[in-house]
Order: sequence, then structure tokens, then C-alpha cells
Amino acid sequence: MDVPDLAPLTPGARRVLDAASELFYERGIHAVGVDTIAAAAGVTKKTLYDRFGSKEALVVAYLQHRDARWREHLAAQLARVPEPGSDRVLAIFDAAISWSGENGLKGCSAINARAEIGDGHDGHPVFPEIARQKVWLLDLFGELCREAGTIDPRAMAKRMMLLHEGALVTVGLETFAHPLEVARDLARALLESLAP
Repeated sequence: MDVPDLAPLTPGARRVLDAASELFYERGIHAVGVDTIAAAAGVTKKTLYDRFGSKEALVVAYLQHRDARWREHLAAQLARVPEPGSDRVLAIFDAAISWSGENGLKGCSAINARAEIGDGHDGHPVFPEIARQKVWLLDLFGELCREAGTIDPRAMAKRMMLLHEGALVTVGLETFAHPLEVARDLARALLESLAP
């Protein structure tokens, strides 16, 4: 499983990215200005702009670094279930459950960012990053469903993706308790009902 290879950061850039990541996730992208990020990172706005160029580029870096951490977490979960089958597909839900408790009480950072930037047709530089992350996950579901021998793996991957993403949104909305666990149970039932 590929994890994005991100360029190393200078110590100042790392502080900016860490501060921005925490603030963007907790408060939202539009609610946090570069002055707040610079102050939290202990740098000047000039340093922030020298390292990232723009707030939008900083948002992309935030999403990329969070995605890289998620993929590492997911890779570790998948390594626990090396044999192809339904349990390997469900490992994505297991990874989301364990990730959410530590890193995602407000739901998915990419989904949250997408909600703030609009429909993506205005050329906003953040949208391609969000789309890239979600296409990657759909492709991973497809690969795991194919390896598991499911009937019509692409269609099954879409079903798994809908369950997963819907649960992530529900985590952020706090509509009911344990949505990822509910989605996992539904995913298992679906995989069992449509097994060859």
C-alpha cells in the first residue's frame, strides 16, 4: 500500500504545519487566519508565506500530511490481516474506528475541508487533493474486494465507500454513537450476503 512521499520540512515549517493542522481540524479552515497560525507556531507571517506560499498551499499540506498519517495507520491495520477476504476489506473500517478515537472526533478532515471550499469547480487548489484521497480509498476498496473474490468488486467497493464515508460524516455530526461500528456491521452483512 502506497503512502505519499512528502518532502521534509524545516523546523519552522514543521511548527507552522503542526499548528495549522490542529487549528484547521479543530476550528475549520475559514475560521483560522494566517495570523493565528503564525502566532501558534511561534513564527512570523513572513516565515509562514516563505515556507508555504499561501494559506491554500498550507491547507493542501495539512491534508497531505494527515492523509499520510492515516495511510500509515491503515497499512498497519491491513498488515494484521494479510490474507485476502472479507476481513481484509473490513480492516479499513477497523482502522477508521481506531483512528477516529485518537485523531478524528470531528470526522474526516478531507470531507470537512470539502464542505468549506465549495463545489471545486472554481479552481480551488484544495479540491484536487481531497478528490485524490477519496479516489485512492475507493481504489483500495476495489482492490481488496477483488482479492476477496466478491461478485462485481467495483460495485462492492462503491458500497463499502458509501458506508465508510457516511460513517465518517456521522462521526463529525455526532448523530448517534459508534457510526463506524454500525457501518462495519453493515459492510460485513453486505459482503456475506453477496459472497460468491
